[in-house]
Amino acid sequence: MRRQESIFAGIDWVTVILYLVLVLIGWVNIYAAVYNEEHQSILDTSQRYGKQLIWIGLSLFVAFIIMLIDGKFYSTFAIPIYVVLLGVLVIVLVTARDVSGARSWIDIGAFKLQPSEFAKSTTALALAYYLSTLNIRMEDLSTKLIAAVILIIPAALILLQNDTGSALVFGSFALVLYREGLSGNFLLFGLAMVVIFIFSLLFTPLIMLYILGTIGVLVFFFQRKKTWRLALSIGAALIVLMGMVYSVDYVFNEVLEPHQQVRIDVLLGKKDDLKGAGYNVNQSKIAIGSGGFAGKGFLKGTQTKYDFVPEQTTDFIFCTVGEEWGFLGAFLVIALFSALILRIVFVSERQKSSFTRIYGYCVASILLFHFIINVGMTIGLMPVIGIPLPFFSYGGSSLLGFTILLFIFVKLDGYRLQQLR
Repeated sequence: MRRQESIFAGIDWVTVILYLVLVLIGWVNIYAAVYNEEHQSILDTSQRYGKQLIWIGLSLFVAFIIMLIDGKFYSTFAIPIYVVLLGVLVIVLVTARDVSGARSWIDIGAFKLQPSEFAKSTTALALAYYLSTLNIRMEDLSTKLIAAVILIIPAALILLQNDTGSALVFGSFALVLYREGLSGNFLLFGLAMVVIFIFSLLFTPLIMLYILGTIGVLVFFFQRKKTWRLALSIGAALIVLMGMVYSVDYVFNEVLEPHQQVRIDVLLGKKDDLKGAGYNVNQSKIAIGSGGFAGKGFLKGTQTKYDFVPEQTTDFIFCTVGEEWGFLGAFLVIALFSALILRIVFVSERQKSSFTRIYGYCVASILLFHFIINVGMTIGLMPVIGIPLPFFSYGGSSLLGFTILLFIFVKLDGYRLQQLR
């Protein structure tokens, strides 16, 4: 076993530099989003950008602490850490105050923390620990069930806190399971469920019956061996899918909250609510579109400056980039996020330890989900579900949570030649 000369030995500096660049650009854009001539100093801690600077400093300190800890700590104590975080989520669910309809914040002195942001990294550790156990095969039903339980428990607790966006993030772990051997049919089935849900909101059950029936006939027709067993299988699948079609109406009207229903209707074009649920997205698209190719310039965004876009430092921070830096700035940010995610995947694949590889794919999947959903909702391609843009959006819990998630992987990568599990 090799001895590391320092805590910085073996660090993947490409990943660290990409992280620092994204944090810096995010901080500058928070400053631009809430710029006030009466508070021009970017170091003013009475303003959001000043407070974010404090969180940046704290996050870097925590990252340093993570680098001090032996890498085997994270694999050895993965399950205890996961269990403790589940306990915290239960405590938050019982004791937290209602903030904008969600009970997901815990008060610690003058600060507020959102434990769901840290549940992502602890769940990633637990899943990596379990899947890296000897004799675990993804083909086994028991493996699928246990992996599902590891993911569902924190997601359910967060959903009970009425934080739907954070709960949906746990669906991104399906990509990790696919990398570790889960059949692609499960992903296709999940995608089919989403498509059917959307189409069921757009068309009547009778039309959906025609569509699914036509697909079933075509599938049967193009098969080389047309047997009764195949016909029965297709028929059974059609019955299940039609059952889902008829259940969509109940889920939409009885399970989803009214504001979630309106947001979906606006996204699908069934309603025009530019002064209500569709206001944020409409103003965001105006801001991004007005930036043109090169943008209006730093601190010159009118949509941003005059507060036309709500939540412009958190969920809609990307519209500030589009308005002030235009297509070029937006492309740069997208390129940086893409480079970071691809770098994590590359580094994950070079690992000798399956624990580190699986954890790395968890990190990449979480960042990818956040990135696609957040940017997608600012340009009207995704429903507004309220999740931050990693390292960019204002918020201490978000920045700290993503920093912990990433730097545990950076630390584990320093042991790439060792077998941690």
